[in-house]
Amino acid sequence: MALLQSNLALRIVSAAVLAPVAIAAAYFGGWPFALFWAAAAIAVVWEWTRLVKGPAWIAAGILYAAAMFMAPVLLRADAAFGLLAIVLLFAIVWSTDIFGYFAGRAIGGPKLLPAVSPKKTWAGAIAGTLGAMIVAVLVARLFGSFSTVAIAAVALLLSVCAQAGDLFESWVKRKFGVKDSSQLIPGHGGVMDRLDGFWAAAVVGCVIGLLRGGFDAPARGLLVW
Repeated sequence: MALLQSNLALRIVSAAVLAPVAIAAAYFGGWPFALFWAAAAIAVVWEWTRLVKGPAWIAAGILYAAAMFMAPVLLRADAAFGLLAIVLLFAIVWSTDIFGYFAGRAIGGPKLLPAVSPKKTWAGAIAGTLGAMIVAVLVARLFGSFSTVAIAAVALLLSVCAQAGDLFESWVKRKFGVKDSSQLIPGHGGVMDRLDGFWAAAVVGCVIGLLRGGFDAPARGLLVW
């Protein structure tokens, strides 16, 4: 119990330091935002190449990191809706993580995918998604008038994607017999461990935005229905 509380405290402190930096970068946009995600992508490449074995896996890691950089940068470049898109992504991914963590521990129950991530439960997954939907709708209302149903649906999809991204990274780490991608972030492990869910949600969100809004307005394409 003491170890669990200590780890939780480290997670809270790390989040309290990193979250404002991420939000500030999103607020300023432009080169500070691109620099922030370039640094994250470089860290991911470093962690990935330490984790995996073989040329194909290394190539996959470069694509993984490139997508992590490009997706948020493309969304943020939308002058009208870019900031909201990134803030909503943060809100969805962080809410999924927070609600899922505490609900999973409080409720317990059947495991989500025990062969890949033994600690995750269906209760945590469902609570994380529902929490993300509620938070996303509330955040969107702060920025203007958006379709509640559309924002909730987007949040549902991206929350599921975030959890899939988390499970994917857990599968990769389990395949190569590693617990954390690195120890760069106290209480969280590595940058990959912190951004696996955001990566998946951002990529899917960016693809939807590009299909509906093109390169000129991908954030609008994601948020305005």
